[in-house]
Amino acid sequence: EGRVVVVTASWYRVYKSDTSYMFPPRTTRTVVNTRFPLVGIGRRHKPSKPLLEIGFLFLYFTHAPLLPWELPLDILFPYIVEHLEDYLSTHWEEDECKQDVHLLKKQIEEDMRQNRACPVHAVDQTVHTDEEKAIREVVESVMWQMAADRKSTALKQLQGHMWRAAYTSGRIKGEIYPDVVPSIKTWREHGLKVYIYSSGSVEAQKLLFGYSVEGDVLDLFDGHFDTTIGAKVDSKSYERIAERIGCQPEEITFLTDVSREAKAAEEAGLNVLVVVRPGNMELTDEESAHYNLITSFSQLQLMGRA
Repeated sequence: EGRVVVVTASWYRVYKSDTSYMFPPRTTRTVVNTRFPLVGIGRRHKPSKPLLEIGFLFLYFTHAPLLPWELPLDILFPYIVEHLEDYLSTHWEEDECKQDVHLLKKQIEEDMRQNRACPVHAVDQTVHTDEEKAIREVVESVMWQMAADRKSTALKQLQGHMWRAAYTSGRIKGEIYPDVVPSIKTWREHGLKVYIYSSGSVEAQKLLFGYSVEGDVLDLFDGHFDTTIGAKVDSKSYERIAERIGCQPEEITFLTDVSREAKAAEEAGLNVLVVVRPGNMELTDEESAHYNLITSFSQLQLMGRA
């Protein structure tokens, strides 16, 4: 009863509803776990050879999970930059905000202990109260982490809480690539289970799929993972996921569009497929030759039932 988890990437987009400006996705990952053949018709795959046997499907996305650079760079991240100080000022005394700030401060302390780079707080003559000073320091820390493309849990948690307000108000929505929902529904009809693993917090993941342009599609997924289980470029993370799901690493097929993640998954003993989507980071010739490539979920065909 081998089960395989396949992680794939880049299959959603987010748009700003007030401008109807849409963006293709960037980094996503999908995981599939299986017992019967899942055949890929990707560029390098030989159709006569099944890629995996299915039993679970583990979907995993990155950044603003499953999107290209355009979404986080042009919509989600700018939203944080534009609204962060006002958000902190409004929610400063609330328990949730206090917890977010506490985690950010602990992250800075840990960075200092590990001799990592940290933000330098400049003296601001326009700040007069202790609260204003504290808020400004948090803003500087968040901006510094975002500029450094940090993936800290503390940062992602605060961002997730801010995006919640944006999603629930209808300011932004997640647009899923057209091949994704039909494919996942087909896989689930064959008995597969689907999970998400993302650098974005679990809450951010649920917001994306709970407020997509296709409505609430959270029922497509059986669970969620984020960086609390480990970094996506750390092979130990995939070992932990396999253990949590209840299968061996070699029973997992991982779909991703990021070569460093593909490498980490391989080191953990997973099978790997690379999803090529418009806007994703380009692969080197060596990477393209090494991995099996697909451009759509529809290129994965299931044989039998789990």
